[in-house]
Amino acid sequence: MPVKPNKKLTHFDATGQARMVDVGSKAVTQREAVAKGAVIVAPATLKMIMAGTSKKGDVLGVARLAGIMAAKKTPELIPLCHSIALSAVDIALTCDVKKHTVEIAATVRTADRTGVEMEAMTAVCVTALTIYDMCKSVDRGIRIEAVRLTRKSGGKSGAFEAE
Repeated sequence: MPVKPNKKLTHFDATGQARMVDVGSKAVTQREAVAKGAVIVAPATLKMIMAGTSKKGDVLGVARLAGIMAAKKTPELIPLCHSIALSAVDIALTCDVKKHTVEIAATVRTADRTGVEMEAMTAVCVTALTIYDMCKSVDRGIRIEAVRLTRKSGGKSGAFEAE
């Protein structure tokens, strides 16, 4: 989606210097963001993941936990990202045998003055990286693809639904 021509980038001041956006006057609203991504693996790797026979342990369980932890750590990783109280983080992992992928969906919720898009995207990325890390010894061709925001709600800008 292209940048809207009359929209200003909010993380820069009048002189072009990076700044943290002041959200103090914004209303506290219920906010939710959903991000998705996929980890493409060899068919044998997916069978190992699904069977839980990785020598490193429960790939999906560890990846889910890593994604939740990542959402909580987002302000430490992304410059200028606000520290907000998350009310829920859910990581859904679905194995697709035909595509030999692990589909990741991260849903993050808060009641705050700013959204949770970055937390949802960070959760997907770290979940995917954890799957990669736990399986790289048996599959060097793993790919992480299609990480994107698919939905958000709440706040002044309203709802967004990806096409």
